[in-house]
Formats: sequence, C-alpha cells, structure tokens
Amino acid sequence: MGTMQAWIPITIAAAFSQNLRFMLQKRLKDTKLSTAGATFARFVYSAPLVAVILAVYLSVTQQAVPTPNARFFLFAFTGGIAQITATMCVVALFAERNFAVGITFKKTEVVLTALVGLVVLGEGLSLWGSLAIAVGFAGLILLSDPPEGGQGWRRFLNKAAGLGLLSGILFACSAIGYRGASLSLGIEGIVARAGFTLACVTGFQSVVMALWMRMQEPGEITRVLAAWRVGTLVGVSSMIGSFCWFTAFTLQNAALVKALGQVELLFSYLATIFVFREAVTKRELGGTALILLSVLVLVLFL
Repeated sequence: MGTMQAWIPITIAAAFSQNLRFMLQKRLKDTKLSTAGATFARFVYSAPLVAVILAVYLSVTQQAVPTPNARFFLFAFTGGIAQITATMCVVALFAERNFAVGITFKKTEVVLTALVGLVVLGEGLSLWGSLAIAVGFAGLILLSDPPEGGQGWRRFLNKAAGLGLLSGILFACSAIGYRGASLSLGIEGIVARAGFTLACVTGFQSVVMALWMRMQEPGEITRVLAAWRVGTLVGVSSMIGSFCWFTAFTLQNAALVKALGQVELLFSYLATIFVFREAVTKRELGGTALILLSVLVLVLFL
C-alpha cells in the first residue's frame, strides 16, 4: 500500500481506538473522577508511554531526535490548547437541555477543518474530496434530531449552538495545528515526525491540565493517580488512537482525515443495533447511509 493510501486504514484504526477510549473515560467519570479528572487521565497516562516508545523507536532505527523550530512549537502548542478548550466546550454542551443542535454545530469541524487548512496551510481539496465532505455533513445533520420547541432559525440561536460551533472551530484548529507541527519538522520519517509531535503535545497538555486542576480541583490529581488500573487502559487506547490520528494528519490533508474519521459513528450504530439491540429510526438509517457513502467516496476515489 502506497504512502498516499496508507492514511485510510490508519484513520479507521484511530476512530476505533477513540471510541474505546471514550468508553473507558466514561467508566472513570461514572465511578471515581470528575470530568476534568477523566480528561486529565487521557494525557497523563499516555504521555510517558509515548515518550518511552518514541525513544525506543529512534534508538532501534538509529534516527536522531527531530530538531523542532519556532513554527513547530507555535503549531503544536496552539493545537494542544485548542483541543483542551474544545473538549471543555463539549462537556459544557452536555449540560444544556437542547444539546442536539449544539452537537450538530460541533460536527461542522469537518467543514471548518477544510476552511482553516486552506487559510493557514494553503491546502485545497479535490472535487471528490469536497463531495465526500458535503455528503458526510448532510448525513451528520440527519443524525442530529432537532430539540423540542423552537421554530426555524430561533432554535439555533442559543447557548448550546454557540458552544457547539466554538468546539467545532477549536477542533478544526487543533487538527490543523498538529498537521502543521508535524510537517514543519522537515524530516522524512513519518513515524518519527508523528511520534515526536505527539510526545511534545501530550507532555504539554499534561502540564497545563495539572496546573489548572491544582488550582481548580485540589485533590483530583491524587484521585486520577489512584485510579491507575483503568487510567492505564485509557492511556494505552489514547496513545494508539492519537498516534494514528497524528500519523494520518502527517500523510494527508487534515480535512479528509476528519471526514473519514466519521466512520466512528458507524461503529457506534453497529453497536446500537447488534450489541444493545436498540431500535434505529429511518432518519438515523438515512444519515448513517450518507456517512457510509462519503467514506466510500474517500476510500475509492482518493
């Protein structure tokens, strides 16, 4: 499989690992930790694993540690802060009664990533890529049932919609930040580029969140460390997922990676139907079919 197509299975693996991580984080939050604690576990348990594996890889392959420049740190740390802030927006979103519309706006991250990528990195999209994103976005809108009450545009003018749109913009900025950071290293080794970027970002995010939690939630860091059994699993699944995302961002336009990453929704619907035996509406089936179509366009024509 050529370099241009390797991003496809890597992105699918990233989406699957991300799904698993969310399940483990939910267990942490439901049993022991606060929302911030469960989020912090993702970074603090994966950062050391990433650093060790990167060191071993560079040693075995006899590669030098990449030398980052100012552009790298600007992209990497901007992406890291954007990802943390976007996650907090989504958490706040779930506290709103009418969060369905907010989630719809959050899902604009695929389209927004294409726009941010064009502005910041000067990366445009092919006709097939643009078509795949448009079809997938239509599927996402179908999957987001409107909340009760409100007519026309009035139902979109609320706090949930604002949080959703802000999270979409921030997630788009984080994706472009990670791709920009990885590309700025200027080395050929894809694994080394992605691994080094991931190690720097997760280390930075761990420090930032630790400082924030020390001030805002005294004692929560101790509870995160005490929950090391599940926390380690969160760290491993996060490391695998994040490494796959970063590698995919290194190989391909971030907007296309985000578009294919929507396959995660298909995993969740398969679980709904075959594992939990729950009913699915015609609207949801239609939305799922459109997302599947967009994924097939990306796989077959790019």
